[in-house]
Amino acid sequence: MLSIGVPRETTPGETRVALVPQAVAPLLKAGLSVQVQAGAGVLSGATDEAYVAAGATIVDARAAFGSDVVLKVREPRWNEDAAVHEADLLRDGAVLIALLGGRTPQSLERLAAHRVTAFALEALPRITRAQSMDVMSSMSTVAGYRAVLLAAEKLPRFFPLLMTAAGTIPPARVFVIGAGVAGLQAIATARRLGAVVEAFDVRPAVREEVQSLGATFIAADVADAAHAGAGGYAKELNSSDEQRERDRLTKHVQSADVVITTAVVPGKRAPLLITTAMVQGMRPGSVIVDMAAESGGNCELTRAGTEVQAHGVTIVGPVNLAAGLAVHASQMFARNVSTLVLHLTKNGALALDFDDEITRTTCVLRDGRAAGAPAPTNGPAANGPTVAGAAAAPSATGATGSTGGPALGPGDPASGEALRR
Repeated sequence: MLSIGVPRETTPGETRVALVPQAVAPLLKAGLSVQVQAGAGVLSGATDEAYVAAGATIVDARAAFGSDVVLKVREPRWNEDAAVHEADLLRDGAVLIALLGGRTPQSLERLAAHRVTAFALEALPRITRAQSMDVMSSMSTVAGYRAVLLAAEKLPRFFPLLMTAAGTIPPARVFVIGAGVAGLQAIATARRLGAVVEAFDVRPAVREEVQSLGATFIAADVADAAHAGAGGYAKELNSSDEQRERDRLTKHVQSADVVITTAVVPGKRAPLLITTAMVQGMRPGSVIVDMAAESGGNCELTRAGTEVQAHGVTIVGPVNLAAGLAVHASQMFARNVSTLVLHLTKNGALALDFDDEITRTTCVLRDGRAAGAPAPTNGPAANGPTVAGAAAAPSATGATGSTGGPALGPGDPASGEALRR
């Protein structure tokens, strides 16, 4: 029987778990067994007892990592408790499924040494068949929601219009840059809190989505269907178009109480959209939440993981926003990843069809070799890892924001683990 292992996440600040008790039953029904490390779900509201009741077995870290298929939220790292790198806990020939946006050549070499077949969740193709597996969109939904709540907490003003005995208090003005999954969720959340919302994107196709949420769409001077890349993501702009975009944004940024930015480009620094001069022109007390902080930030003054006070403006550079809503983030993640597992298995065994777009696109290592690399020849060299070309990874937020795979652009940042925003 194929075993599914769920270790406890050890990345600092990571509260999610790859599989929740509610997602165990479909795997058992498919003829798989599930092994969960003791305490893996505690920070996500899932007790060991709940896993046992669902049919899973509680094991230690080594047993969880020693399963046939290992499910994680983040890439393997040094495990302080076991005093070993988690990649070295994987058995030879194992399958790893996780957000691997933070992978490095060194971590890939470790996986390759154990002939691991690794699937990067951030690389799922944006096709209809993969929607139920789309961890990136799920985590971006969480991140967009959390970004607005963070802004509301930092803003020294009310969000909604208030009619009081002390007079009328106007609603906050929120400007969202990027109308991808995270941006649209930010718009919806800000509207629910009563704010007046404007949203900017270089893709004219998102206008109707923005307007359907009650926001005003601000078109880019460079807006064109050609700026939509694969899967509908925005493409990276050239330097002159970026400058025109900044010029277009200036008056909207400076008239807003809250600015939420969501623009990243995989494998590169996030585009600089808000300059120091633009911040200087904002009203005192205004707030910027830069969801691209882990990729360098969309604001010139952003510092990842910290809050900066500059020119009377609070600039927040959050990391791993999805971890701040651990219960629902884990539920969504688990539903997505369990659906992928069922796609990769049949009759209780692995059934990896590399002619299938989902399987082929998400696989970054196949039996320890870079996906797409030629099969090894006979001889000693055949056993050596070949990972050239597999090391390039999107910015990890990695979802954090963490973030490779499909092209991301304005409105689609990565967070902690390469989030599809």
